[in-house]
Parts: sequence; C-alpha cells; structure tokens
Amino acid sequence: MASEVPLPMSPPTSKPFMNGALRKKLQGYVGFANLPNQVHRKSVKKGFNFTIMVVGESGLGKSTLVNTLFNAPLYPPKEHVPLSEESPKTVAIQVLSTDIEENGVRLKLNVVDTPGFGDFINNEESWKPILETIESRFDAYLEQENRVNRSKITDTRVNACLYFIAPTGHSLKALDIEFMKRLHKKVNLIPVIAKSDTMTNEEITAFKERILLDIAHHNIKIYHAQHYDSDDIETINETKDVMSKIPFAIVGSDKLVETSDGRQVRGRKYPWGVIEVDNEDHCDFVKLRQMLVRTHMEELKEFTNDIHYENYRTEKLLGMGYQQDNTVFREVDPLAKLEEERALHEAKLVKMEQDMKHVFQQKVQEKEAKLTQSEAELYAKHKEMKDALEKQRLDLEDKKRRIEQGRPLTPEKTKKKGFGFAGK
Repeated sequence: MASEVPLPMSPPTSKPFMNGALRKKLQGYVGFANLPNQVHRKSVKKGFNFTIMVVGESGLGKSTLVNTLFNAPLYPPKEHVPLSEESPKTVAIQVLSTDIEENGVRLKLNVVDTPGFGDFINNEESWKPILETIESRFDAYLEQENRVNRSKITDTRVNACLYFIAPTGHSLKALDIEFMKRLHKKVNLIPVIAKSDTMTNEEITAFKERILLDIAHHNIKIYHAQHYDSDDIETINETKDVMSKIPFAIVGSDKLVETSDGRQVRGRKYPWGVIEVDNEDHCDFVKLRQMLVRTHMEELKEFTNDIHYENYRTEKLLGMGYQQDNTVFREVDPLAKLEEERALHEAKLVKMEQDMKHVFQQKVQEKEAKLTQSEAELYAKHKEMKDALEKQRLDLEDKKRRIEQGRPLTPEKTKKKGFGFAGK
C-alpha cells in the first residue's frame, strides 16, 4: 500500500504592518487562534474584581443606583436615624464588598461610598478624604508589587468614580468643579445627572451642554471609551452612541411598578405616568450600565492600571529619589556599545591614575613634613646637648685652674661666733 505524500504548502503571504513588520497569512490551521478561549476559561475560573466609587450629595440616589445597576439589594434598607445635636465634621468613607454571580461568572464588587460629601456649610476640602482614599489604595498596591513574594496581590484600586450632579438645570457648582479638578487625574471620572426625571428632555439636553462646556473650560478629563482598529463598524458606532450620552441622565429604582398596559417594570410611578428605568427613551440608565458592566469594565480597569496608577507610581518613585535609566530601552549597535565601553574604561583608568598620583603626592608631602619636623627636633636636641657639654667643659677647666693655683675648690665659709652666757 503506497504511503500518502503530503501536499506541499505554498509559502504564507506577507503584508507589511504600519511599523515595518510583516504580517504573515497562514495557509493552514495552527492553533493559537484558540488563545482567547484559554484566557476565557482562566478568567472564569479566577473570577473578576471591580471597585466603583460613588460621590455626591446626600439624597441624590447613590445607593439606589448601585442596587439598580447590579439588580441586587447590595445596600441594606436605610434606617431613619434620629437627629442628634452633633453631626459629622468630615466626609466618611464606607466600603461595601459583595460577591455576585451571573451564568457561572463570579464578580467581587467593591463599592466605596462617601457619605457627608457636600452636606456641610463649608465644603472647601470635602474632596480631600476621597483623594487620600484613592492614593492610599495606590500605595497599598505599590507596596504589594515591591514584595519579595507577589503571588497574592489584592487589587483595591478604584476603577471608576460615578460623580452625581444635582439636577439644578443651570450649570456645575463650584464644589462640582473643584472636586473633578482634584480627582480627574487619579480616577476614571464618570459624571451622571441624578434624578433626571425632575427635568424635561429639553432641559436635560441644555443642562448636558452646559456641563460639558464647564468641563472643557476647566480642562477636566472625564472618561471616554476608546475604539480599536480591530473593532467592527457596529462596535464603533455602539461605543460612540454610549459616549454621546455623557453626562448620563439617570433614574434609579429597584422597585417594580405596573404600567398602564399591565407590564411590570422597574421604575417610578407618578400621577401622570411611569418612568421606566430600563427604557432608553426615558433615561440613560441602560447606556450607563452597558458601559460600566457589559462592554467597558475591563477597559476601565486597564485604564486605571496603565494610566492613572502608572502616573501616580512614577511621581511617587521620582519623589523618593529613584531615576529612570532610559538607555536600557534603546536599540544599540554592538560595535558602538563596545567602543563606548572601551572609552568609559579608559576614562576610568585615567581617573584612577590621577587619583593615585594625588594620593602619592599627598603621602610624600606628609612624609616630608614629618622628616622636617624630626630633623628640627634632632637639631634642637643636639644643640641642647652641645651646650650642656660646653658648660661641663668650662666647669672642669675652672676646677683644674683652681687646683693648679692651690686654691680650694669651694670658698671657706666664715663662721660668726656671738657672745653668750654659760649654761644656767
């Protein structure tokens, strides 16, 4: 039986990339196209993590919106607390963590609430505790990255911040502008108009335009979803449609009400009709949920890691004295690199030779100084001994002369005797 001879495959065609590399078109199935499925299985097994912050004045429906977004009673029912004489003086930070699951996909959701924001007479630094919370979470992640064992890193960085704007219909307040100016470089900022059912469609449109004008005037960067070259036309148009709704005019409600045609929907019932939360003709809640949960959750996390965290990390490390060596990132010619290293080595040798000469000269000078000092001391001692010997010689010559002349060496001492009486 004749063996089968494999048919020769034609070489893959090549198409140039924009950066000069070649794109190879394969003529047969290899298998790495299955990589997204592998990533999918790994991600589902590991689960997902998302941290969202809600900021706004009390009574704007922050907890209701979070419950509506994830279709679960994440916030417990609010209890009416009796009024006390003393009220909190600062903005509080409350964290709510919960695990939710949908079709076998697990999500660990962390909600950072900021009760007390904008509720004081003086709100000059209401943004400060919120900024400190975001930066402290960056610091905690940076500390974990610098550990020896990084197998278990807990990511608590804030991935998105929903900022609730009161439905005044005029423009942004000074507190709104100051808050967004302070935080827009630290977190993905998403402005939303709370309780938009208190305004007409025309008022909402005009209010959105004024908000965007204020944001552009103060150079505030809010989150804008990106579209990529690999996206199809439908995806690009869908992303543009979602972004056109910013700031989102929302209505939150986790209660079911009955419409005039008998349907049970989530919404609010008024004497003149029903506002449906999940109806795009009534509010932008569906678009907000689509961006946060269905289409751009991972992009929000990537933007937090690649932009906000990297900028903070760079600024932090530079402040601690670290410097970046950019030469490690450039392409180097081996011959030029060897020549550069040779020149550096020769310069190092010249410097070492100069240092050795300087040290040698310094030691010679020190030795000469010591020798000069020793010579002076010896000369002084020699002179002292010479003077002592000369004195002794003169004394001996004087004694010799006295002996030769017959005179005593020492003059006699005359004794004086006085008159006295004999003993008693």
